[in-house]
Amino acid sequence: MSTDRTLVMGILNLTPDSFADGGRHFEYSDALNRSREMIAEGVDIIDVGGESTRPGAERITESEEIDRVVPIITELVELGAVVSIDTMRASTARAAIAAGATYVNDVSGGLADKDMAALIAANPTIQYIAMHWRGHSKEMQDLAVYKDVVREVKLELEERVEALLKVGVSAEQIILDPGIGFAKTAEHIWELLRNLDRLALLGFPLLVGASRKRFLGELLERPDTDERDFATVALTTELARQGVWGVRTHSVRPHRDAIAVVEELKR
Repeated sequence: MSTDRTLVMGILNLTPDSFADGGRHFEYSDALNRSREMIAEGVDIIDVGGESTRPGAERITESEEIDRVVPIITELVELGAVVSIDTMRASTARAAIAAGATYVNDVSGGLADKDMAALIAANPTIQYIAMHWRGHSKEMQDLAVYKDVVREVKLELEERVEALLKVGVSAEQIILDPGIGFAKTAEHIWELLRNLDRLALLGFPLLVGASRKRFLGELLERPDTDERDFATVALTTELARQGVWGVRTHSVRPHRDAIAVVEELKR
């Protein structure tokens, strides 16, 4: 999907345990209703996830993940939505692609499943979002150790790109994500957000997923994730001003509105 403005990727967690909205859309009817709301509000891409990647989350089985995501993806495609599958498993991505997903959002950047890169290479029309990642939920916060977080994240993303290109993924398929909240402290996250221009030098579109995350709650002293939406919209406004490719968010309309304002000011 190409556009001159920042895209809004709406989050649809089909999980009972995601950090911000776990359980709200776990039932099929709730997920479908939320999807229709996002479509009506102008969402660009709906990112469907069946496995929580919050810190400390337990992994689920491959079959359980596929059973959660494929029915709703099939329905969303019939509704005309552009769909992304949020998964670290090549098998789940394969099933989602067969159901009509056109984006694969892999928080591990291909590190969690050695078969993922080959799958993406074999599907050249699929866009692949490779996030910066150092380990699974159980261990990732122990890996939040950096001497220069911007430099190290940039180098590690560059390594992921090289590995993907080596197996035949085209550069045009790749979108990068700095991994906000994954193996990073709040200080690391703010430093990355202040220096996204350095990550952009890698030459790939950037997706930023900061919606309602803990570093915003710490800044504002807001333990309730729902009370972090205004801060998330403020961040989207700045990211749109910088021209990032996309933002991954729990709400849609306020982010579309903020981006519209930024685009008008740019004219």
